[in-house]
Amino acid sequence: MKQAIKTLGVSPRDELETATMRQVRWRILPLIVLLYLIAYIDRNNVGFARSAMESDLGLSDAAYGLGAGIFFIGYVLMEIPSNAGMYRFGARKWIARILISWGIMATAMTLVHNEMSFYIIRFLLGAAEAGFFPAVLFYFTLWFPAAQRVSVLGIFVMAQPVANALGSPMSGVLLDLDGTWGLQGWQWMFLVEGVPAIVLGALVPFLLTDRPAHARWLADDQRIWLTATMDAENAAKASTAHHPFLAGLKDRRAWVYGALNFGMVCGIYGLGLWLPTIVKGLGDYSNTTLGWLVMIPYAAAVPCVYYWSRRADRTGKRALHAAISLTTAAVGLLGAAYLFSLSPVLALIMLCVAAIGIYSAIAPFLSIPSAVFAGAAAAAGLGLVNSLGNIGGFVAPYIVGLIKDTTGSNPIALTFLAACLITTAIIGYLYASRRPEGDATLTTQGATQP
Repeated sequence: MKQAIKTLGVSPRDELETATMRQVRWRILPLIVLLYLIAYIDRNNVGFARSAMESDLGLSDAAYGLGAGIFFIGYVLMEIPSNAGMYRFGARKWIARILISWGIMATAMTLVHNEMSFYIIRFLLGAAEAGFFPAVLFYFTLWFPAAQRVSVLGIFVMAQPVANALGSPMSGVLLDLDGTWGLQGWQWMFLVEGVPAIVLGALVPFLLTDRPAHARWLADDQRIWLTATMDAENAAKASTAHHPFLAGLKDRRAWVYGALNFGMVCGIYGLGLWLPTIVKGLGDYSNTTLGWLVMIPYAAAVPCVYYWSRRADRTGKRALHAAISLTTAAVGLLGAAYLFSLSPVLALIMLCVAAIGIYSAIAPFLSIPSAVFAGAAAAAGLGLVNSLGNIGGFVAPYIVGLIKDTTGSNPIALTFLAACLITTAIIGYLYASRRPEGDATLTTQGATQP
């Protein structure tokens, strides 16, 4: 065996690394991706319920936009405290807590009966789900070396377009259950799509492992190698590795990347919450058919996300890949906005381009702050980045709703989202491309300078 390894030019250490990381991926990623898929369906399914809820509850475009976006106010307020809990109690217990509480609030959406109850339950849903995404980012810093993290994040982020691709037709079918057992179709949708989070929350403590040193499912040599590798990587981040939780909140880089994340999230959630409405303009379709049409842009994004994240890992140019993706997304949104009146089919194609750009930007971008922080400061810093970013999840749908109420124009609303994305692409590239976390090909000299 050793002779075969030598002949192939593969050292025993390389073989150990490959075998270890393959096992870690198969153990961790399927479950984490499934959890995020469910989270994304539960936060975005309100977009499919919009027309029915407006009809049943008398919501205006602005009221819908406020209710859809207020999710992120609760999310942002509880994000950093939740990440502190993650660091204090560990991944298994805290992610389980998040899952069960958000599943309860997701099913509680069936109780909405007016504007105020819509606002309250959406706010509580955001507060319940707070901390999940940065907790996963932090969890990945414990298990995956930085050189492999963009690819891992790419697989994780694929849950977003996959969730929308699967959630679109599923939500359409559930909406067509209108009147069954005395429930409206949108109530069935919230009920059925909220229960899986509760079930999986009860299973997570038995399926996740907090740290490599606790992984009894790894062989002894694999566990020792991975623990030593991650400890060495964290020690190299000298400016934050030994700092307390609050150090991550004081780091200027966390605020800069959080502000940039705000611009990216505006595009992500603005598109996600309004895409069903935009696609419905293609014709008078049933809820089920609408769901299949909405699936198309998200399905187109999935293979591109995987390819682009692997390419960013291979080249190390994370900032460049994120900027190209965000620019592509902006072009797609503008094309959809101004081609719609000429050809709905061309507009749908441009929405596919927008979805590809938006979702392929996430992994390269979020790998940048993940490469900066370690230890307790990572829990705080990544929580701050995600908190500031998710303010965009409130701002985007609310402003889009106001624009539509004022002008009745989808093109103007999409132009606003495109402007957010292109501005983020330019500023993000200028800031991060000159820094080692944004371009791994640069020397690590000065990497820890804020």
